[in-house]
Formats: sequence, C-alpha cells, structure tokens
Amino acid sequence: MIVIGLTGGIGSGKSTVSDRFVDHGAILIDADQIVKELQQPGQIVYSEMVKHFGKAILNEDQTLDRQSIAGLVFSDKEALRQLNQIVHPPVNKEIRHRIREQADSENLLVLDIPLLVEGIIAGGPPRYVVSGILVVDTPPEISVQRLIEHRGFTEEDARSRINAQVARERRLEVADFVVDNSVALNELEPQIISAMRWAMKLPETEPTPEPPEE
Repeated sequence: MIVIGLTGGIGSGKSTVSDRFVDHGAILIDADQIVKELQQPGQIVYSEMVKHFGKAILNEDQTLDRQSIAGLVFSDKEALRQLNQIVHPPVNKEIRHRIREQADSENLLVLDIPLLVEGIIAGGPPRYVVSGILVVDTPPEISVQRLIEHRGFTEEDARSRINAQVARERRLEVADFVVDNSVALNELEPQIISAMRWAMKLPETEPTPEPPEE
C-alpha cells in the first residue's frame, strides 16, 4: 500500500485531479465526502451538531443546511472551533479505518485532505502517515472564476474564502509533486500519468495508528 496526500486550495480543481487518479486505478479516500456521510441524519456528527447549534441549522427535511452553517462559522472563530471539535475526531477515525483496510494491499491510496498543509504548518504529530504530498496548484484568479461560474459564489465571497486559507506559496513549499490545474483537461492528462509514475515509486506506507484519544 502506498498512500499519498492530495491537497489544494478552494477552486483549485482537486476533485478533477482525484477523479483522474481513480480512473487510473487508485483508491480515493475523500475527507469531504466522509464528512458529508457522517453528517447525514442519524449519524454521530449530525446528532452532535444539532445538539450544539440547535435546529436552526436544519432544512425543512431535517438535513443540514450547509449554507446556514457556513454563514454561522465563517466569521465566528469560536463557532468554527466548536464545529471542528465535533467534526474532526470521528472523521479522522474513519479515515484511519479506511487506510488500515488497505494495509495488506498493493493499492495506491489518494487521501484528499483540503487542510493537509494547514495541519503540517501547525506542527505536532501527523494525523495520517503518507509517503508523499501532491499539491493541485491553480492561480487565484482562475480559482475565483471557477467558484463564481461553477459554485455560485460572488466574487467577494470567492476572494474571501481563498484569502482565509493558507497562502499558495506555503502550500507549494511542502509539495513533493505539483499538478498545474490551470490548463485544459486534455493538457492535464500527461501530468496525471507523470504523477501516477511518481506515486508508484514511493516507499510503502505504514498504516496510521489509532491514537488512544483524539
């Protein structure tokens, strides 16, 4: 088993890159998707979020109102801290579980973690063991355009979200491999092939141990 960490800023097109890895036979572990799974009604994260923030964060069908939650925590650092305390421990536990399930395989695991670089910069023990870090890099102006066109952001909101993240330069500093996703899709494919070759030459990855406590 080889595990690589894949990350990039909002609007960088990480999903496009991770999907191409899957097309080439890799196994994707998507942190955002796991969050959504654990935020479904009846799941532990959902229950704790409603308990803490109240029913004002729910839609009429009792699913989470993600826009309401984003508006609640984006400008309130304490609310964001509280949300992270609810969400991160069970999500991290599930990610480690999925990695360990592949421990005896020869598969390439792509661990899509939006805040991977932020965790490295913050220091402390790594949440996950990876053999290499791949950064999907896109100039901020292109990211802004994508957020406006494909995700319905206003320009002000798009720039605000980008500026709230770690600087592009810091992200590139920790990269072992960089994919330039400012290009057309047909120009992206050769980079994916090169990235696959790089990844498959990395040393095998030991499963991330489960800590006694989060």
